[in-house]
This record gives sequence, structure tokens and C-alpha cells, in this order.
Amino acid sequence: MRISNPRRVTRTYVQRLTATPARVFPLLCPVREADWIEGWDPIAVWSESGIAEPDCVFITPSDTGEAIWYITRHSPDAGEVEMLKITPGVTACKLDIKLTPAAAGTDAEVTYTHTSLGPAGDAFITGFTEEFYLRFMRDWESRLNHYLSTGNRLPAPHP
Repeated sequence: MRISNPRRVTRTYVQRLTATPARVFPLLCPVREADWIEGWDPIAVWSESGIAEPDCVFITPSDTGEAIWYITRHSPDAGEVEMLKITPGVTACKLDIKLTPAAAGTDAEVTYTHTSLGPAGDAFITGFTEEFYLRFMRDWESRLNHYLSTGNRLPAPHP
């Protein structure tokens, strides 16, 4: 048995969203994300309801193969969702999203905690800088707000 100190990074950002938590929360779903994220296409989703729920499992493509997601907490009334994302050989990730009502709509506190599972994970952790996270969160925030105000997706960014 090998026991190691974790190589881990946690980043938090508060998105300012232009709709109520009741309108935002259903969009935090492996199926509904396709409504507002161009190119979002999970490989498979296991869900009794067909949408996000406790114990929903889904698989997405990743640069190293596939990532397995598991919804561990899904509380629409509290505006909270927690997911685990395992990218084998790379990282184990916990995603926490907490929605709270705000004057302009909703504040969404989004926290990612990545733990490295080896050399590829170490490289990922090194690149998961505050600057990278801010770009990622602001893009997500922009896409979600665009969808909330227009009902349409923004086009995918060009490389």
C-alpha cells in the first residue's frame, strides 16, 4: 500500500447570473448543459429521471480518454449540487455549486477541488492556475447568462 500526501488545488469563483436560482438550477445538469454549452455531449448518462438527480452518473470525453462523473448531492430547494469527476490516471475532482438569490438574479459559488492521481495529474494541477480558472469561470458565466437572456447558445470558441 502506498500512502501519499495529496497534490491538490482548490479554486472558487462567484458567477453573477441574470436569472433566479429556480431558473438556473435545472441547467446544472449533464443533459441540460447541452442547451447552453456548444459542443457539450456526454458519452452516456445514467439517470432514472433523464436529468440530474442524486446518484446520476455520466461519462464525458477527456484529453486522456474518458471522465466519470457522479452526482453526490442534488438539492434544488437549497440550490446546491455536488459532483465527483474521476479522470483515471489524472485527477479526482469535487465540484461544488451553491446558488443564492441576489439583487440581479443569482450568485453561483463554483468550487473545483482537483487532486492529482499521478504525473498527468501533477501537470494538470500545475496548469490549473488562478488565471486559467478565472478565464474558465468567466466563459461559463458568459455562456450561461447569454442562454438565460436569449434562449440560445453562444458559438464554441475557435482555437
